Formats: sequence, structure tokens, C-alpha cells
Amino acid sequence: MATKAKALYLLEPKGPYAVQEKDIPQPGPGEVLVQIHATALNPVDWKIHDYNFFIKDYPSILGTDSSGVVAKLGEGVTAFAVGDRVLHQGYFDNTHATFQQYAIVPAEIVAKLPDNLSFDQGSTIPLTLATAALGLYNTKANKGIELFPPWEEGGRNKYAGQPIFIYGGSSSVGQHTIQLAKLSGFSPIITTASKHNEAYLKSIGATHVIDRTLPAAEVQSAVKAITSEPIKVAYDTISLPDTQNLTYDILAPGGSLVLVLEQNIDKEKITKDKFVAQVFGNVHVPDQRKLGVSLYSKLTELLAAGDIKPNNVEVLPNGLAGIPDGLEKLKKGVSASKLVGRPQE
Repeated sequence: MATKAKALYLLEPKGPYAVQEKDIPQPGPGEVLVQIHATALNPVDWKIHDYNFFIKDYPSILGTDSSGVVAKLGEGVTAFAVGDRVLHQGYFDNTHATFQQYAIVPAEIVAKLPDNLSFDQGSTIPLTLATAALGLYNTKANKGIELFPPWEEGGRNKYAGQPIFIYGGSSSVGQHTIQLAKLSGFSPIITTASKHNEAYLKSIGATHVIDRTLPAAEVQSAVKAITSEPIKVAYDTISLPDTQNLTYDILAPGGSLVLVLEQNIDKEKITKDKFVAQVFGNVHVPDQRKLGVSLYSKLTELLAAGDIKPNNVEVLPNGLAGIPDGLEKLKKGVSASKLVGRPQE
């Protein structure tokens, strides 16, 4: 096996990117080395570059979505074999990030990629599924709203007949939130999106799609026309100030709201009987790990059954070198699909 591989480095804060060689890391006990065949791009990647947060050491490798092949096993790993097709989430350091040809990952948060999915499709799943799942099912103390997971025994359809409101259904996080809501039994599943995405979102579980261009008051009226039941669960996958305020207004007293960005709800609206969680969507983090291990233990069968589906894929040209242009494209706005790079090219 080679000892060197390529990685895309962010050379300095807000600086240029460059593809450079690095040593291939070696897995420690309980870890696997993955040869990355596909890595998906996420908004957090361009935001780290533009706003200079989270990363302290440079040059730095970004990227947190991967699928590929197990290249080497660390001591004690028995659930995988060299050559297994897998998917996993990365983390923000040069050993675990995914804009490179090889990365290390703890075996307990790796899942085998079923034959019905390509590497490109598999790479669209880890981060956004984690963000959806951790927001809905992690404990309130750990940035979730503490629902019971549908992949655990007794969890499927546990919330049957209860409505849920999801702002931003065609976002990557929105798509996986819709799918998890369906597995949990929520109905109706009400979301906002552009009308051209309505049929697709209904195909993955949404029951009602409200035009996202409507004024806030009309969105609220549309929700009331769909259900007279109180909305006790809401997820704002966009979490800009106006979407947070709208979703908070739709949430009933006693309800819980998940945000993906820092809370920015008008202070005069905030009441003690509405719980708000700001999710951190990464299963590597200690207070997220327990739920992550639970999810990854069932993820292969959820994917094989089609219960969890990948995002639509747009493959970027030029391997690692094509990722910076992809991040610029993502910054300008990409809807209902995921940009994917292929590090081995």
C-alpha cells in the first residue's frame, strides 16, 4: 500500500486552496482507514473559509461527508473487512476530514454501504442525516428535542397522527428530516419549498408543501388550513432570522423547535413554554456519539430498505482540485441536490 496520498488544503484563514501530498494516516485501536471515493460538499465548508471559524490550525483539510472502501483495520475492529464499501461522517481536523484520499474514522460510526447505492449517493448522507437525527432525537441537554428514534425498537410510527412543520424541505437537512419524520409516523408532514420541488418532496414523505415565497402570515394560514392540531414539533433547516421567527410563531405552546444556526428569534416573542434547540450535527462529538452509534448500527438496513434515501447528486469535475469551484457554486445556492467530489480522480 502507498504511504502518500493527496489532500485539498486550505492554506491559511480565508486563503487559497491547494492539492498537496500528505502521509496516509494509520488507524488506531477501534478505527478504520477509509479510501475515500466520494465526498459531498456542505455549506459549513465554504462558511469556514469565508468567516474563519472552528478551524485553529493551518494548513487545514475540510469536508465531513464520505463514502469509500475500507483500506485498513485498527486493532480490535471485527465488524468490517478490508474492501468493504462504507459511508461515514468526517470531522474538522486533518486526520478525519474528507476532502482527501484517505481518512480515519472510529469504526462504531461507520456503516456498510448497501449495493443499491453508489459511492456518490452514499456521500450525500452522513452530515445531513446526522443533523436531522441529532436535532430530533438527541437529548435536550445535548442540543436535541429528545424524541424517541424510529430505528430503535418501538420507535417506528411512535408519533402517528401528530403534525410536524419543517421549514426548508428541499435543503439537504430538510430532505432527511422529512424522511425521519415519516419513519416516526408524523402526519401531516408540512414543509416549505419552491413549487418545482413539491413532487420530489412528496415522494420522500412530505404530505403538504407550502410555497416558500409566500409571506409569513400566508404560510401560517396555510398550516392552519392543513391541520387543526397544535404543531408541537418543528424544525427550521434554514434558520435565518425571518424563518426562525415564522417557525416559532407556528409552534404551539409546549412545543419544541430545532434550529441549525444560532437562535435569532425576536426576544418579545420568546416564552418559557416553547423549547428551542440548536443542533450540532456531528456524530464524532462526545455528547452526540451515543445517538450516532445507535443510528449507524441500523443505517445499512435503513438504506437498503429505502427508508433513508440519498440526495440527488451533481458530480464535480477534476477530483479534489474541482472542490473550490464547487464551494463557490454552493455559496450561490443549490437546491434539492448535493455537489460531490471524487478524491481519487
